[in-house]
Order: sequence, then C-alpha cells, then structure tokens
Amino acid sequence: MLVRFDRYIVECVRKPVPNQNVSKQRPMAEPTAKPRSNKLNKDNRGRWLWLCFGLSGVAMLSATAGALLAVSLSSTPLMQSRLSAEDAAIFSNSDLARTNLKLPELTRSVNILIIGTSVLTSDLKDEKVPELGYHAPVNSLDGLSDVMLLVRFDPEANKLTVLSIPRDTRTLVEGYGVRKINDANYFGGPALSAKAVNELLGGVRIDRYIRINVQGVEKLVDALGGVKMYVPVDMKYQDDSQRLYINLKQGEQYLGGKEALQFLRFRYDQLGDIGRIQRQQMMMRSLMDQTLNINTITRLPKILSVVQEFIDTNLTIEEIAALAGFAAQTESSNVQMLMVPGDFSAPEEYEASYWLPNYERLDAMIAEHLDRDLHGRHYDSVDPAYVRVAIQDSTDDWDGVDRLRNSLSEKGYWNVFVSSPWNQPLAVTRIVAQNGDMESAQAIQQALGLGEVRVESTGSLRSDITIQIGRDWLAKQNLQNPAPSVEESSPGDSYYSEDSVEPPAADEYPSEPPVTEEYREWTPTDPSADSYADPYADSYADPYADPSADSYADPSADSYADPTIPAEDRYWQSPSY
Repeated sequence: MLVRFDRYIVECVRKPVPNQNVSKQRPMAEPTAKPRSNKLNKDNRGRWLWLCFGLSGVAMLSATAGALLAVSLSSTPLMQSRLSAEDAAIFSNSDLARTNLKLPELTRSVNILIIGTSVLTSDLKDEKVPELGYHAPVNSLDGLSDVMLLVRFDPEANKLTVLSIPRDTRTLVEGYGVRKINDANYFGGPALSAKAVNELLGGVRIDRYIRINVQGVEKLVDALGGVKMYVPVDMKYQDDSQRLYINLKQGEQYLGGKEALQFLRFRYDQLGDIGRIQRQQMMMRSLMDQTLNINTITRLPKILSVVQEFIDTNLTIEEIAALAGFAAQTESSNVQMLMVPGDFSAPEEYEASYWLPNYERLDAMIAEHLDRDLHGRHYDSVDPAYVRVAIQDSTDDWDGVDRLRNSLSEKGYWNVFVSSPWNQPLAVTRIVAQNGDMESAQAIQQALGLGEVRVESTGSLRSDITIQIGRDWLAKQNLQNPAPSVEESSPGDSYYSEDSVEPPAADEYPSEPPVTEEYREWTPTDPSADSYADPYADSYADPYADPSADSYADPSADSYADPTIPAEDRYWQSPSY
C-alpha cells in the first residue's frame, strides 16, 4: 500500500496540471489576461504540491509509527537483570508470539520459570541499610527464592500446566554442589535458577523467566481486583521481629492484596512449606477462575504499571500479551497444577531439612504433562489394587465415607485410607490426581459415576488419587446428612477413633494386594494397624512398621514421620522466610 501511495505522489508531481479557468476559444484581447492565467496555474500547482507533500508526510509518519510499534512490542521494558551472553543463551532465543489483526498469540508451547523472592533488611549483608529496629521487607530480587514455579503454556493441547518446586528441593546447583534449589537465585540469579530447574527436571527447556518480589504479589492481587477464597483453617501468627501479623478466620471471604499475602505466607502447620504450596495452588486457581478474562487483557498496561518496579522478566510486551490472552481463554478444567513428588528427609540423613524428589514419579509426570518428546513415555496403566486412594470428607457424614470406601473396594481399589477432612463444604466431589495421574483419576470418576477430575497437588501427599467427598455423593446414595453433635463426632476425628464403633471384621473386605518389593514402601504390613488411617493424620503413626516391632517404640525412630527440624534449621517452619 505504501509503494502504491509513493507512486501516486510521484505522478502528482510530474503530471502537468491543465489550466481549467481559461477558455481555449476566448481571444486574449486584454494584456492582463495572460499574467492572470499564469498566476492561477501556479496557485493550483502549488496546492497539488502541498497536498502531495502532506500525504507523503502522513505516509512517513505512519511508517515510523509502525516501526516504533514493532520495536516496542519486541522490547523488554520490565527486564532488570544484566545477563551475560552466556547466561542469556540459557533461555530460548526464538520468537514465542506473533501479532495478527486481533491480539498477539503464541506460536508454540512455552515454558516460563517464575521465581518469587522475599528479602528482609537483615538479608542485605553488603549494603548499607537504615536501622529500623526490626527486619523490614525490601524490594529486592537477589535473595533466596521463596517460591519457584515452572508454567507451561501449550496452545496445541490448549492446556496450562503449573509445576510447583518446593524451595527445599535437594538438587545440583552448578558451581555450588548439591544443595537446596532456592540457593540458585542467591548465587546466580535467574540464569543459574534455570540451570538448576533444567537439571532437576532432566533437560526440560526454559524459554523465559519472571522474578517477582513478594511485595509485588500484594500489588498484583489488588490490581486484579482481589480474590474470593475459602480459608481452610484459622491462620494466626505473630512475629514482632518482622512486624509480621497474620490473622485470618476460617471460611469463605474476600481477600485483598494484604490478606492474600498473609494467606500465601502462612506456613506454621504440620506440612510447613508443602502445605503452603498447596494453598498457593488454591489461590492461583481462584485467581484464574475469577479475574483472568478478556477484560484483564484490556487492563494489562495499567496492571504492569502498578507492579513493574517489583518485576524482572525477559519477556517482551508482545509475549506478555500473548501469554495473558492464552491464560484468559483457557478453561479451568484444562489448568493443571502439579508439585515435584517426593518426601521429607529424615533428621539423621542431613544437617539441613530437604525435600527429596522421587525421580521415577517425576519423570512420569514430566512425560505426561511437560515434555512428552524429551522423556518419551506416558504413565503406565496402573492396576486399581495398587492405586493409593485417600478419602477426604467435606460433608460430616461418616456413613457416606464408609459407603464410598466399600464401593471402591468392590471395584478393586483396595489400598484406600481415610485422610483428614476437607474443611471447605463441597457441592461436587473432587477427584484429585495428586501426582498428575489423569488416567487413574478418570477411571475412578467413571467407576463412581460422578465427580470433577482435577490435576493438582492439594490432596493427601501419600496418595496417588485423593477423593474429596461432596454432597453429590450423598444425593446419589440417598443418604441423610444430620448434623452430628459434639459428643458424637468431630470433623477432626479419625474415622476409627477410640470412641467410634468397632470396624467390621477383616474377612468382610477383600484381602490386601500382594506385597512386592515395588510396593513395600506404601503397603501397610502391621495386622493390628488401621489400614485406613492417614499416615499424615497422626505424626506418630507408622504405616511401614515391622509387625514384630514394639508398638511402643520411640516414634522418633520412624524415618517416614514428619521431620523434627534441628534448632539451627527451623526457618522452614516459620511463615516468614
């Protein structure tokens, strides 16, 4: 179009303009007629020239504006890190998005490493900071990472996958040996963090990174309009040394940025950082369901302006818009949230507390959800007898729990245990693929004839599949749901507590699956033990105990119990980092 326009300008300049104001048949008797016609001829030609030059200027301005727009779309205005050429080469240098007549869109699957930091004035050893009398949070991105996520945007499968990596995960940090993965950001920023994640996940590609300070999360939630959440338990914590005060009540409520940050930082419970990761996934799903829509895309410049001082990323403006547009259009059922599978280290294993990855399960998870080509296999088909199923009740109806367990047993699911209740009342039963095993979750959904399958890590850690019972199960069984009195039961009670009815005889249920070396890790072997008890419900319970062992032995000898953290390493239990 610009070429044709330029040709038109040239033709306008070269083409003679006829004198239309002077008749060819009129005699030129007056001596003044010729000068007058020349003047008109010059005036018209001047007007055409000005018009041509004006249009030419408009074309040049349009071309310049287009060039500036292209430059701005490909720029990285939020990038604060100074990456060397070697560090920059760790990330993909190919284009991830393209702009069409509508909005920028992704051209292929993209893996984004998200790093969250929480830095205090006491952490800034080499910098002069004012003495405030307490450890105040500062806007820094250079400390230990407090949160680490790998997010995969897959336009081909129309799926968004979030992998949470516990900050205490034990892995190789290049140049610094085997240590906690959160050290990588402290020693080498986003580039070394990407290398550590690549090492942990067996070569998964990292395309871009985003680093955000915890203060930016508060601003981001406010910019998105807040979030409606169900707080699962009362959260109360006080740390005067940081002036950190957390006080949230159980129940559904609206959380602004300040309250959302309290929800995310709380970690003073039995599972420590792992419990916090579960709450992070709950909030991420709520934010996606409530705030990510086409209106969010229109407000993207305003949102970025609010949080830009807290963010460091090598994403371009075009790529940010493409990622946000994809997330806004992805159905909730296609959002999958995983966590690196593993277990706590025992106190006698290491001086520090670690999250020890289970690489066999991790490889299967990556092959299914993150990089099928790299790992080259799917989840193997699992015999129902060996699928570890946890039941979490949200209905306060123990009869419904018993019927569900019996129904699963009839369908061949023998390795079933009752976990601690799910405190949020649910209308629809959730079937949670704790380690990403979608096939087993869908098989259970089909066996029960109800429920919503979710790929996330909010269930029981010891399970492959966690069933969170909703009211739809009670409706299907035509069960009444009377409110239990305080004397009869309590939501926190185990199913078979000392005050409950004695369980049926063992011969009324199918026998347990055969014990092999492959499954010895999880199969209860003590005949006197409750095979349906959740190992995490009682910190002294040992589902792996030797039948000949003394049942009154010191529980601290249990290598699978929740770790007793040494005094010098208790920071992981604190809600503050």
